[in-house]
Amino acid sequence: MRERSERSPAGRATAREPDGDGVRGRSHRADKVSDSAVEGMPPIGYGGRPAALRDALDGRTMVVSDPVNIRWLTGFGGSLAWAVIGADRLVLITDGRYAQRAAAELAAAGVDADIEVGRSRSEIRQRVIDAAGVDGPVVAEGGHLTYDAWSELATDLELEPARGVIERLRRTKDAGEIARIERAATFADAALADVAPSLADRPSEIDVRDELEHRMRRLGADGPSYDTIVAAGPDHGARPHHAPTSRTIQSGETVIIDVGALVDGYHSDMTRSYVVGEPTDEQRRVYELVLDVQRAGVDAAVAGCAAVELDDACRARFADAGFGDWVLHGTGHGVGLVIHEDPFVTSTSQDTLAVGDVVTVEPGLYRDGFGGIRIEDLVVVTRTGPRTLTSTPKDSPCLPSRPTT
Repeated sequence: MRERSERSPAGRATAREPDGDGVRGRSHRADKVSDSAVEGMPPIGYGGRPAALRDALDGRTMVVSDPVNIRWLTGFGGSLAWAVIGADRLVLITDGRYAQRAAAELAAAGVDADIEVGRSRSEIRQRVIDAAGVDGPVVAEGGHLTYDAWSELATDLELEPARGVIERLRRTKDAGEIARIERAATFADAALADVAPSLADRPSEIDVRDELEHRMRRLGADGPSYDTIVAAGPDHGARPHHAPTSRTIQSGETVIIDVGALVDGYHSDMTRSYVVGEPTDEQRRVYELVLDVQRAGVDAAVAGCAAVELDDACRARFADAGFGDWVLHGTGHGVGLVIHEDPFVTSTSQDTLAVGDVVTVEPGLYRDGFGGIRIEDLVVVTRTGPRTLTSTPKDSPCLPSRPTT
């Protein structure tokens, strides 16, 4: 790798906010995990990714602006970067804050690239243009760049929008990626095992959320994979993505807990639902129906299965049982460097499950006055069938017993 200027720019960007050139991040945390959390895991196969992308581009040059895609391609996890990949050169452009980090992370990833460091936003932009300076169209991430950023680049480059070029490659997880997702899942499993029994002690939804996130960090996670959901009672439990409040959890209520951990940039995702106290006949009936549908959905998550057919099958079973209008969301989604990514298991999906996909299977039923029940596992699609990465028991709506030690 060859590194150039190391002066800091005047501009600044974060993974969630657009910088002056319109680079916008998504659901991606860039912090690097401690070495202990990834100890013993296989490495991620960064070295072959530039060649795989070149094959997909078929001789075209691409400007990559999405921090998630840059991390997938190069191993660099900083909050500001551009990557330009052509037939014979890969260039990573960043600012002075990240010069040393970029060199270290690309070296660790085994990625051969030039690293260029701009001193200002305008200099960074010019370096991108110079690196992509070819006759003819240059592929850029139209779904990621702002209108202003696209327009600025288009004054010097003939741009054409990329449509899922890197996202399609990201779908197939290698052994190193799956190991990190599975480690994240074990952290969430362990935290929930410790915290779930405390639902009987009348904590608030916020108390439960905070304790789960604290325990995942103590176990070794970088943090939560997303905003942890704790949705209790006849109203909050009927909202699939309820934000926890100070409301106290009461006996007799349903409680949905949707929790995941983050390890080395990779997410996990799991939901378990409980009834505080002895379930009513209706609560037990709804729970057992969701569990039955969810287990069937996991079994159906095999290579070659059309995502829309999996979603339709789950919806049909709910409808046949008289609960069709209790269904408020799709059956699942892909998980990786982003918590919601391809493939999506929904009624409008055009995806087909393939070996290497990591997907959730999370059917749920919700009704104001009742609350909600959702059960979610994280599954990797293998050549021999689905392998579940989450392990928290789900056979009963009753709270688990407290640990004995």
